[in-house]
Amino acid sequence: MSAEYATFGLAPAMRAGGVLANGDYQVHRDFVDFIVDGRPLLFQLSDLDAVSPLASDVPPAIFTAQVRSLLLEAEAPLDGGRYVIYGCPECQSLECGAVTAAIEKAGDDYVWRDFAWQTDEHADLELNGYHGIGPFRFRGAEYRSALSSLLDGDSGARRRVLLIGARVAVLAKLAAALRTIGIGADITHDASGVPADELRAYGAVAFGRAVAEQERAAVRDSFARAGVDVAYVEGLAPIIPLLVAQIEHALDRSATEQRRLTRLVAADGEAGIEVTSTCRVRVTAYRLDRLRRTHAHEVFDGVLDAGRHRVALDAGVVKGESFLVARTSGSVLVEAMAH
Repeated sequence: MSAEYATFGLAPAMRAGGVLANGDYQVHRDFVDFIVDGRPLLFQLSDLDAVSPLASDVPPAIFTAQVRSLLLEAEAPLDGGRYVIYGCPECQSLECGAVTAAIEKAGDDYVWRDFAWQTDEHADLELNGYHGIGPFRFRGAEYRSALSSLLDGDSGARRRVLLIGARVAVLAKLAAALRTIGIGADITHDASGVPADELRAYGAVAFGRAVAEQERAAVRDSFARAGVDVAYVEGLAPIIPLLVAQIEHALDRSATEQRRLTRLVAADGEAGIEVTSTCRVRVTAYRLDRLRRTHAHEVFDGVLDAGRHRVALDAGVVKGESFLVARTSGSVLVEAMAH
């Protein structure tokens, strides 16, 4: 095998869920991504909306089976010794399409080769092969150590959020929206006296704008005394898609250098966006009018190359108190519009 050695690692990643401007829902998925030569392998696949088979919401027995499969301790699930590397985040069905590769042993090493887009039992490498990706040769000890570590502990993310605010109706709608995309949500006014084991179930705490600083401090103290490190979200406005996006960002456990969308600024009638690899970016503007009604406008939807970009904003769309939400398939950022 002539493939050059590549480093192999794993890192937490997510497929950002959310309530979209048109009312559709996108399911939130936490998963473990493959890091090849220091970069997520998914980033080499252009703007692919997909997750690895190492997802936190699959049953433990299936998760373990997926790990052992990648270690070649079980028969390949597809013809030609092929394995699913990335699949559909909504249904995980091969019919929706999946990135597959042949995985084999070469002495003590592991080799991933012949990457392809596959929609049935047979891969057509001529028509659907990713000819510019791989083959990758991984040192056996590094490869086994990374995957075996997933079997030693809890690989699941804390996918619940605690909602605290004065407007019960808004909190109820927010909780329902979060549950729809796969994030658990509970509503409370007081976290004191809650057992530490229960507090550990939460990955984030979201405060409404009307929550007093004294109440916020008491909640933070409860989590600190329980030894639980959570992300705190300061709700920008009672706009459900906006709050969902803030919570999605707070739940992102991936390292900044392993995200596609790394910067969003909004000022002087334009949005500044930075992406680390070519991907589709959607930017939506939200605002409340004087009657507290929500207005949403999609201000940009296109594929951006790696680097920094400027997007002009219509003054009629971002007037008053406005907020921007930028999304890629794996990241979401929120920013208040500065005037």
